Amino acid sequence: MATEEQIQSFQATGLTREASERLASKMYDMDFGKAIRALKEGKKVARKGWNGKEQYIELATNISYKNTKGEIINVEHQAIGNQAIAFVGTSGVQLGWLASQADMLATDWYIKED
Repeated sequence: MATEEQIQSFQATGLTREASERLASKMYDMDFGKAIRALKEGKKVARKGWNGKEQYIELATNISYKNTKGEIINVEHQAIGNQAIAFVGTSGVQLGWLASQADMLATDWYIKED
């Protein structure tokens, strides 16, 4: 459920209370499927249930790495192309994030604003 603060932030833009509640609910009360769709649309998403407030995931593209021979390798996968989910947290960025059962079943996903 969206918080009162989130609802009021939409009301401050001139929206009615009802419209603000609908928009806040859409942005802040997502299941995993909606979070993945938002991720594919280029949005950063996070869970209220995560410990770190600055943690989120986003879609990384144009991925490459340098191997032990010093060669630059551009990542390319038959099914997903050149993209992966990146987990951004207090320790840095982790490519290839995998969702836990709790993450997949949670309904507290939200779009993280910049």
